[in-house]
Amino acid sequence: MRTRDLVLPCFLCLFLLLTAAAGSASPQSRPTADPVSPAVAADFVRRSCRSTSFPRACERSLMPRAPAVGRSPRRLAHAALAVAAESARNSSAYIGPPRGGGAMRDCAETVRDAADLLRQSAAELAGRMGRASSPRFAWRLSNAQTWASAALTDADTCLDSLATYTGAGAAPRDDVKRRVVAVEQATSNALALVNRLQPPRRRHQMLS
Repeated sequence: MRTRDLVLPCFLCLFLLLTAAAGSASPQSRPTADPVSPAVAADFVRRSCRSTSFPRACERSLMPRAPAVGRSPRRLAHAALAVAAESARNSSAYIGPPRGGGAMRDCAETVRDAADLLRQSAAELAGRMGRASSPRFAWRLSNAQTWASAALTDADTCLDSLATYTGAGAAPRDDVKRRVVAVEQATSNALALVNRLQPPRRRHQMLS
């Protein structure tokens, strides 16, 4: 009886120990980015921004995010989309209710639409994309490219609308224009970084 009474507590202790060990090991089993030094991450952002149309704006907005980006092109593209979405959202909030007529109203609507599209694009890259050669990756990347491109068109449309603005004084127009130009540049840079995620063969087909 004494031996039998000791067997159950021993098995219970062993089970608890194994469960605790599995629980402590599970966070380490999750895929994580290879750690890189701040200097390496910053250099990666700097070199990647050289491929964009507005490298200075690219570096200025993405360098603070370099530690989280590491050397991942996908995380860099996602960060660029998030930056562009935030810029568009802030510009839309600044414009607020349309000022002074149809042109400003059109601009407000297109910038608000751009912010939504950029958020969608960023969310698409944040999902599980699969391998670069997989249909899932191609589908999600195509969505991200399409939405970012549409957001860039929205920013351009807003600037075209501002050119016809005839409200009282140029100050409101100029203030809005500076903000929308920043949205345009951030979106252009983000789209360039998203396009770099295209597998080399398909990227060549796009350029040919």
